[in-house]
Amino acid sequence: MRTDDAVWQALGTVLDPELDEPITTLDFVASCTVSDDGVASVRLRLPTFFCAPNFSFLMVADAYDAVSAVEGVTRAEIALEDHHASSEINGGVAAHAGFVETFAGEADAELAELRRYFLEKAVVAGQDRVARPLVDAGTGPDELAVLTLGAAPPSVDLDRLRARRAVLGLPADDGAPLLIHPDGTRVSAAQVPLHLRRARLTRLGIESNGEFCRSFLKTRYADAAGTG
Repeated sequence: MRTDDAVWQALGTVLDPELDEPITTLDFVASCTVSDDGVASVRLRLPTFFCAPNFSFLMVADAYDAVSAVEGVTRAEIALEDHHASSEINGGVAAHAGFVETFAGEADAELAELRRYFLEKAVVAGQDRVARPLVDAGTGPDELAVLTLGAAPPSVDLDRLRARRAVLGLPADDGAPLLIHPDGTRVSAAQVPLHLRRARLTRLGIESNGEFCRSFLKTRYADAAGTG
């Protein structure tokens, strides 16, 4: 694989933590180039000038780590542009500083718990994505309560749910229940209807936020040439 293709593929593993989508599909990558000597230069952009610094920092830091790990890349240069905290974030990531050090006097905690919070929401939403077609096809609470990941129909949504659960240390093997509580315990048949209503609301909230972000980004960069 060409190095520039590998870098783009690596960027595809970087998620907007709130939207649970890759920054590449969200069009947050304004440009991506790799020089002959292996320097990968990536410019990132976000929907608004005031996107939350914590989310922004996570994406820039994750992009730096992902690109730096690509074989053939000698140096990663990740730059967030058109953001009120661009200089702080870019400087902090380049210096391998954490969020607290980057925003000294303003931040009092690193971002692991924030990342986990949104991964937990993604797991809840993912259960609705996998279960919804089954519900629509007539599968009832009793069947859903005992359905395992291995018995669920294969899909991209199922693969994504497994991946998110694995990161959180939740059951993700074939024998694991499809429907689980945040602590990993199985959802009972009596709990299924309410559990899925909550999961659906969570999914709709995430997807609605994603549509807002796409709309804001499209409007903000209406005259831009797109990704490179």
